[in-house]
Amino acid sequence: MCDFKTKVILNNISIVLVRPRYSENIGASVRAMCNMGISKLIVVNPEDFNIDKVSKMATHTCSETVNNIVFFNNLKDALAPFGHVVGTTARLGKGRQRVTIPKTISKEVISLSQNNQVAILFGSENKGLTNDDLKYCHSLVNIPTADFSSLNLAQAVMIICYELFTVTKEIKQDSFSPRLATRLELDGMYDQLENILKLIDFTNPQNPNYWINRFHSFLSRLQLRAKEVRTLRGFLTQIVWFGENRFNSGKTENSVTAHEQEM
Repeated sequence: MCDFKTKVILNNISIVLVRPRYSENIGASVRAMCNMGISKLIVVNPEDFNIDKVSKMATHTCSETVNNIVFFNNLKDALAPFGHVVGTTARLGKGRQRVTIPKTISKEVISLSQNNQVAILFGSENKGLTNDDLKYCHSLVNIPTADFSSLNLAQAVMIICYELFTVTKEIKQDSFSPRLATRLELDGMYDQLENILKLIDFTNPQNPNYWINRFHSFLSRLQLRAKEVRTLRGFLTQIVWFGENRFNSGKTENSVTAHEQEM
């Protein structure tokens, strides 16, 4: 049973299934969520969604969660209101941002979820989350396995939800959790930063995403608050204004000099 505090915290956590391939796996994921007190599910661009198959796997007890599934065509729009995004991954290759285990990430998520909406992303059954998906994530989690590393989607959802549920019992009532910038606010800042990098020819046309991805990786570790994002955007705006002002001043000075030479 969930007490009131646990329900409030878990209500700020959403499971996000990105391009799931089978309705049965969506239904089984719903069942896993409900067992652990998590009721918000977002489905992004599913390959197949048959409500009868989903409902059968979820069981009648979870019908409210099934009926309240929210659908999106793309991940960017789905994540707009979230202050923290966690991506699940089976790959631990070089260049990945910090990857933790379920118990560790659950403590972080539960703490943040007191004052923020948190999304946990799961990729498609055959390919997982792509690099483009992972760029929206503040942190990554990997479920350790033995030599055979191939968890069913619903199994992965159950493991993460179980760890989240158990950590709610440990959280202190008076622990501090800041209000973080949402994905919408962060994406606005990244778009502005990308435009400036292009404007000053900082990016390589043959690999235009290299530096912006580096900035993504760096800034995502800072857990920026909304006020801090506004400050950074103000700073970026001032840089553009200063550059344009200096450019226009140079044009005026050159025009005056040319006119004086003609005289």
